[in-house]
Amino acid sequence: MKIDMSVDLGKFKLKNPVMTASGTFGYGYEYNQLYDISRLGAVVVKGIAPFVSNGNPTPRVAETASGMLNAIGLQGPGVDKFLHGDHYMPFLRTTGATVIVNIWGKSIADYCEVARRMDEDREGITALEVNISCPNVKAGGVAFGTDTKLLNEVISAVRKATTLPLIVKLSPNVTKIGDFAKAAEDAGADAVSLINTLTGMAINAETRKPKIANLTGGLSGPAVKPVALRMVYEASKAVTIPVIGMGGICNGIDAVEFMLAGAKAVAVGTATFTDPYAPLKVIDGIEDYLKRHNYKSVSEIVGALEV
Repeated sequence: MKIDMSVDLGKFKLKNPVMTASGTFGYGYEYNQLYDISRLGAVVVKGIAPFVSNGNPTPRVAETASGMLNAIGLQGPGVDKFLHGDHYMPFLRTTGATVIVNIWGKSIADYCEVARRMDEDREGITALEVNISCPNVKAGGVAFGTDTKLLNEVISAVRKATTLPLIVKLSPNVTKIGDFAKAAEDAGADAVSLINTLTGMAINAETRKPKIANLTGGLSGPAVKPVALRMVYEASKAVTIPVIGMGGICNGIDAVEFMLAGAKAVAVGTATFTDPYAPLKVIDGIEDYLKRHNYKSVSEIVGALEV
């Protein structure tokens, strides 16, 4: 029996529900040397700002129990090189992959600038994912994603700067994730994705020093999955727009759990560091689950959790 793996995310559709998580898949170039990245539901590229970013000092990655702590610092080539440089958007246009561009900035003007540039050179760009976990330098370093007023301001402004579909990537470092998902929807988001990494730290007891130079970083991997599932469930109950779930997905069953909790699509991130083929295996795992349970379409399991 042929399973319908396509998903409708409102303003756009995907051939299957499995995306790559921004920051874990580069810009697709290296992975395309291993397999055809157009097989994925979407490739979400590493964050793009209006400026070049060198990221944080090293060491900036540390392994933790069932996870990883990173403080890369949003290293990236900037919008000009991304749109015109080798191995970036010009390359992605040749692959046939569905491309979603993650954007960020240090001020609302930064976000609007990069969104406008993507809008002007939109060939091959399906949607923008707005990373609101960044500190607003004009608001004393408060992260856009931890203040509903700032969230509304930045998303409302970006909405005016582009007609591309907007996915808002929510920070988990908040008390009530449903409030932030609803704020994103009210500001004009077409979908929300969650979770971004949880703030954490790691210490080397022998040297009495932090394991990463930035002191704190973002925790990802299987360790965050229970938190991510809970937040996806709460967010899906708070909004009418599509929810994209991520956080510790390593196999098809992990992905199915997120979809049962209310996610229409999922993203695979940290798992690709140990297995670059993980996103493809997740696609196969979802399809196997659907066949075993006699589903005809992946959309049938979205929000099907029995409580």
